[in-house]
This record gives sequence, structure tokens and C-alpha cells, in this order.
Amino acid sequence: MRIAIGRLNRRIRNEKEDDSLTLNQLSALGVLERRGPMPVGELAALERVRPPSMTRIVSALEELGLVVREPHPVDRRLAVVRITEAGLGRTAADRKRRDAWLAHRLRDLTPDERKQLRDVLPILEKLSRS
Repeated sequence: MRIAIGRLNRRIRNEKEDDSLTLNQLSALGVLERRGPMPVGELAALERVRPPSMTRIVSALEELGLVVREPHPVDRRLAVVRITEAGLGRTAADRKRRDAWLAHRLRDLTPDERKQLRDVLPILEKLSRS
């Protein structure tokens, strides 16, 4: 099961819009889209990377205009990273492409296979939250 889920995850992740962004950059954008603005250290913790690595990721995204750094509302020593409209457009396009790939593959399954997948989804969700 671990191998099959890992392969499917890798295959879906490789269906990105283009090669200009790394998977780590796309993932960081997705976190900012879902969770909202946050300090680099918090983003690094959520992405399970070291803060210096996340600083490089954020700097690259900032150069592309996909995120901006703003002053922290309480702690002036920190900056908060926020996704821009361009960043939101990039994540939406990426998600649309991956969804299309998955929908196309799901059409190749039998109705019974699709039902089996729907039945197991709550269990996979539970595992992903543990």
C-alpha cells in the first residue's frame, strides 16, 4: 500500500504546469493559499524543511512575484509571507492540470473500481491526518 500510494502521489505531483517551479516551491505556495500568511519559520515547520531552505524557496517565489514579505503585525523582527494574486493563479492552474490528469485516469477504471476508491477515501483521509 505504501509503495502504491507513494507512486500515485509522485505521479500526480509530476503533473505540474511547467518546470519553472520546483515541487517544494509549489508546495509552499499551496500551504500559503490554504493557511494564509505566516512567518518563514512557521512555513518551514509545516513543510518540514529547515528555515534557511525555506528562506531560499520564499526568495525565489518572491522574485517571480508569487509571494510578498510583509511586516509581522505584532513582532517587528519577523516578516510574514503572503501569496499574491499571481501566486493564486499559479496554484489554481497547477491544481486544474493535476485534477484533469486524475479525472482522465479515473475514467479508465470500471464503475466498480471507482466505487471501491470512493469507499476507501475516508480511511485514506484518516491515515493522512494521523
